Amino acid sequence: MRSGVVRPAARTGRPPHAFLVGGYAGSGKSEFGRVLSRLTGAPIIDKDTITRPVVETALEVMGLPPHDRDSEVYLERVRPREYEALIDATLENAEVGVGPIVTAPFVREFGDKAWIERVTTQLRTRGVGVTLVWVDCDVETMHTYLRRRGAARDSIKLGDWDGYLSKINVDFRPKAEHLVINNSASSEPLQAQAMRLLANVVEHA
Repeated sequence: MRSGVVRPAARTGRPPHAFLVGGYAGSGKSEFGRVLSRLTGAPIIDKDTITRPVVETALEVMGLPPHDRDSEVYLERVRPREYEALIDATLENAEVGVGPIVTAPFVREFGDKAWIERVTTQLRTRGVGVTLVWVDCDVETMHTYLRRRGAARDSIKLGDWDGYLSKINVDFRPKAEHLVINNSASSEPLQAQAMRLLANVVEHA
């Protein structure tokens, strides 16, 4: 096995390991998840990929714009169900000995010690290790990423960028042991950071 590369348990004899990758919109968490997946062969479970069509339909049924991600209705009624589906899919993989790479903002979740402990316990009781990863990014680079990807769900943020920044904590970190990846324009390439992260996980497994 190449140094720093984690392979699924069936190929390495190591216990499966899940990575929960969080970060603000435009931080590059999905990109980093893909890098990890290429290095490990593990599947990706991305919140937007598995929930977006249902979420957008639900919002339209409730009379809201399909790309709304800021209203109280979305935050209190829809968002919790998104994360419920995301973790259910994660645990379903864990039941069959697979540690997936799970990408989502995770801001509210990573700020909740009880949530972290519950999910970590659920994974570990299924024989799957877990690492929390926070993808950090300076606001200038984040703004550039959001503009370039041109996603409709980002329109409110880009339309009032200063207002959006006033609502987030750019210095946020998960309230549990975690690893930080820096994806600012001036940072080290994600591939190199991912290799180092995986080597750290292997060393402490």
